[in-house]
Amino acid sequence: MADFSRPGSLYGAIDLGARKQALEAQARREAGPQTGAAASIVEVTEETFTTDVIDRSMRLPVVLDLWSPRAPGSAQLSPVLEKVVGDLAGRAVLARVNVDASPQIAQALRVQAVPTVLAIFQGQAVTGFQQVLPEQEVRRWLDELMGAVEQFYEANPGARPPAAEEQEAPEGPPSDPDLAAAEQAIESGDLDAAAAAYQRLLARAPGDEDAKMGLAGVSLIKRTEAADPADVQRRLQDPADLDAQLLAADFEMLSGSVDEAFERVIAVVKRTSGDERDKARRHLLGLFDALPADDPSLAKARRALASALF
Repeated sequence: MADFSRPGSLYGAIDLGARKQALEAQARREAGPQTGAAASIVEVTEETFTTDVIDRSMRLPVVLDLWSPRAPGSAQLSPVLEKVVGDLAGRAVLARVNVDASPQIAQALRVQAVPTVLAIFQGQAVTGFQQVLPEQEVRRWLDELMGAVEQFYEANPGARPPAAEEQEAPEGPPSDPDLAAAEQAIESGDLDAAAAAYQRLLARAPGDEDAKMGLAGVSLIKRTEAADPADVQRRLQDPADLDAQLLAADFEMLSGSVDEAFERVIAVVKRTSGDERDKARRHLLGLFDALPADDPSLAKARRALASALF
């Protein structure tokens, strides 16, 4: 027997954008880390030196690692620099220059040997060293650099860049008025007004995914609003009670059991025919609309539905 219960608040039970946001976050993670050590390292060429080093150094210190694949010391020092700069969590950037590939940078900085490490801040080389140092010594050097940078900002508070959380997010496209109206209606508990707003938006933009998800989610909540989960549980004992099976799938969707909901309705499609099968199929397609198009559960369920139908 299925195990589901009414959420404490149906209006808060399903976040219509939550799975979409989770998928976007997963895609960002799979694309590679964007914070910490990885975000603090940049490979520099003669073409990008001004942007990646000089311009960046106006906002935060840049540790410039001038290295060569022919120098054994570079292979020892570079991983240490990656680690200690990465530990600063974005308060400094490690810029790496292969002097064999970009000799003009080394010439401009009058580099006599590699590895050479320079700290660039406010467009100027402020400190550095040439020999291979153990990690403890590199950390001490970097701590002194960051201390000097902090003293500079204390004396020049207007030059301090805003903290990441204080920086304004780039403005996105203006919110569609019908989408905004739908969200406001949901906040106030007026599901009919929310559905009407989503329908107006879809009439203008049939492919709008947010509107499709929103309308499907509102419909889902409206279907379960007056239903008693205990009564649905009892009715599930009768395999022929189609409406109970569909309501049970709705409750599973609301509780986040998406795959279970899909499997339930697909099982109904398999064992029914005629009008009942078509009703179950259309109900399932409505549940599909409550999720973003790239949700992995959808691909799996669509394949299972095709198998059940054909």
